[in-house]
Amino acid sequence: MTNTIQDTVTVADTVHKSEGGSGWILHHVLDSHKIDFTPFGSINLPHLSLFGLDISITKHIFFSWIVALLLIVLLVIVAKSYKKSLIPKGITNLFEIIIIFVRDEIVKPTIGKGYEYFLPFHLTIFFFVLLSNLFGLIPYSTTVTSNIAVTAALAGISFVAIQFAGIRSNGFFGYFKGLIPSGMPALLLIIIIPLEILGLFTKPFALCIRLFANMIAGHVVILSLIGLIFIFKAFVYVVAPVAVGFALFIYLLEILVALIQAYIFTMLTALFIGMAVHQEH
Repeated sequence: MTNTIQDTVTVADTVHKSEGGSGWILHHVLDSHKIDFTPFGSINLPHLSLFGLDISITKHIFFSWIVALLLIVLLVIVAKSYKKSLIPKGITNLFEIIIIFVRDEIVKPTIGKGYEYFLPFHLTIFFFVLLSNLFGLIPYSTTVTSNIAVTAALAGISFVAIQFAGIRSNGFFGYFKGLIPSGMPALLLIIIIPLEILGLFTKPFALCIRLFANMIAGHVVILSLIGLIFIFKAFVYVVAPVAVGFALFIYLLEILVALIQAYIFTMLTALFIGMAVHQEH
């Protein structure tokens, strides 16, 4: 609710700066070189370049570092708590429930034999995506997974993990040979081989677009609902309660979406790794 109220306040300051009706919406969902704390001001992030290449720290990069650092701190605390007692308490109990869920409901069923080797990777992916999604619901923060560059990087990591898993289990030539169905006529190989190669890249592409689209959609809907207050100024006392009510509903729904998207991203990654490891299936 606080985040919704904050958006309502900042809309009034940004709407007059936009060139079109959607300008202020893009202002809130796109990356930038400053962190906005309207109405308290803003913090400009440093512009950096290396050999003429722009490597500036942007808002989404900054908050992705914050999420990573917070995740490391939390997991260190959880790990140290087991040295004191084998019985989990508080946040340790919460993390244990999530870890067991990822292990027993996602990784083990989809990868099967040898899943233990890939479990740490999937736990890292799940916790990072989940924390990034939830962090965006905090006032004055941002959802880094609503940036397609971030989701593309995560999908790229998953792509490397999928190929590594396939090569590790089947050998370099055995893995790529296994992509082609046995007994395939030679003439069809001209079509099948390019399609199989394309299929290797469509999997991470689907991961990238799915996470990006779902996370940015909720923010756009919330901001659009709040924008109705300023579009229908003459009926503000009628429109405002309805718009804020629906925005609050979508905001609460975003908590569920954050959990679901972390689950889907991890589950699909595990599924693709399982397909690469057990090609005979």
